[in-house]
Amino acid sequence: METAFGSQPSVGRVTIADVARAAGVSIPTVSKVINNRDGVAAATMLRVQQVVDELGYETSLVARSLRSSRTGVVGILVPEFEPFSTELLRGISRAASGTGYELLAYAGLVTGADQPGWERRSLSRLSGTLIDGAIVVTPTTALSSSSIPVVAIDPHTGPEGHATVDADNEGGARSAVEHLLALGHTRIAHVHGRADLASAQLREAGYRQALRDAGITVDERLVRAGGYQEDQSAEVARTLLAEPDRPTAVFAANDSSAVGVLRAAAELGLRVPEDLSVVGFDDVPQASMTTPPLTTVAQPLTELGGRAVAMLLTMLRGEPTSAHVRLATTLRVRQSTAVVPTDTRR
Repeated sequence: METAFGSQPSVGRVTIADVARAAGVSIPTVSKVINNRDGVAAATMLRVQQVVDELGYETSLVARSLRSSRTGVVGILVPEFEPFSTELLRGISRAASGTGYELLAYAGLVTGADQPGWERRSLSRLSGTLIDGAIVVTPTTALSSSSIPVVAIDPHTGPEGHATVDADNEGGARSAVEHLLALGHTRIAHVHGRADLASAQLREAGYRQALRDAGITVDERLVRAGGYQEDQSAEVARTLLAEPDRPTAVFAANDSSAVGVLRAAAELGLRVPEDLSVVGFDDVPQASMTTPPLTTVAQPLTELGGRAVAMLLTMLRGEPTSAHVRLATTLRVRQSTAVVPTDTRR
């Protein structure tokens, strides 16, 4: 393939020698240009840069880090690519635009298996030679001993030991249950998340506090473990909704769990919201596309990602930053909640 400066390699990675040959200069001259060093005439520098752009030449991250101790890359570590992390990535990408940093998204737990410590293994693979700092989504352990700057989003253990960003889980849960109480529901079930996660614990605490504030004793038979998983939540909802004294409303700890509840209700012939009101948490894109559209507590997912980027860039500049940022949640009322039927009021 011909270029304005000669032949272009047809296959394989473009090397610095390819650039030198196409531009008609020496390899040391190309090296000076791509590393912004002096000693190259302006016309030569322009010609080399044109060849670099045309051939798509890029230095390796490892070589770049060995030369400057920086790669210019920020790692985004997630357990797996699912709706929650995907929405965070949107905010991270938007906030990183124009900063001079590139992003490397890395899924450290694609099997979905429960493997605490996945983020430590991932950081050890990437730190130093591939990334300058990292944003870690829902890490299972504290990362204060990391060799590079790290910001955690919604860590399992809560805001401990390192820079973190999360949302008001407890306050959001209270608003969800208060919404159901205002509609006349008093028999409200809770399908909670994983017991080892701070977010799930806080959402359950908000559920319990809202009922207590309304003078309602929590019926422990209405509190079931959904594990933040759609299938598990559907299974426990089938049992819960088949009871003679079933709840008239369910607050699910996340939208995936709420979708499982909607599935179970449909299988049992219950209409939502006429027979059962359902509220989720997160407001992932799927929430507005369910049948009916799901009332849910919206986490500001793109803002969470953006704030994490801002904190990490501050740390990379060697400047002090907040140890913890907590953002407000918002109740999004859609069509999955309604006034409790008169004949079921208790």
